[in-house]
Amino acid sequence: MKLVAPSILAADFNNLGDQIEMLNKSEADFVHCDVMDGVFVPNISFGIPVIHAVNRVSQKPLDVHLMIVNPERYIAEFHKAGASVITVHYEACTHLHRTVQQIRNLGIKASVCLNPHTPVALLEDIISELDMVLLMSVNPGFGGQQFIENTYRKAETLKEMILRRNSKALIEVDGGVNFEVGKKLYEAGVDILVAGSFVFGANDPIETIASLKRL
Repeated sequence: MKLVAPSILAADFNNLGDQIEMLNKSEADFVHCDVMDGVFVPNISFGIPVIHAVNRVSQKPLDVHLMIVNPERYIAEFHKAGASVITVHYEACTHLHRTVQQIRNLGIKASVCLNPHTPVALLEDIISELDMVLLMSVNPGFGGQQFIENTYRKAETLKEMILRRNSKALIEVDGGVNFEVGKKLYEAGVDILVAGSFVFGANDPIETIASLKRL
């Protein structure tokens, strides 16, 4: 499966509506929304009002990545704002299974994210409950960082676990994605590429998205 989720963290927020309309016309499969609180990660991005505004314009499902502490407090509100997928961090959840069930009970897809230093083996006991796993291929908090090469091996290991446990979870990777990296990630078993500056900084974002899907 070759899916693309452009990250609006790299969009022009002076023209956010137009940027979402561009994604509507593209072959993008999701709109990836990075929510940062300045506590879990050293940056602040946007929250529920922006997600709600994006949802009013977007014809694509919203893939909402919560880089926040205590995400369980806000899951219901992000669902109301329009999230189709909610990703929480393994590192931010004391009671991960409870949080995953909280998301699934709302009738939306549940995803767990792992930071670059977190081994995929820690998901062994919950992988069958997940719709998606997001692997960070850069340290979370800022766009435009260099891709961490170890992500290929992590993706392969995760794919083996998914198959072994008969899980239906998709693998998503976020950080440093370009054509070369994207091709190798697909070959490693990744299903969804998140691309921010590589898409929104391109001369032709629509063609860039299409090209990522053809890798």
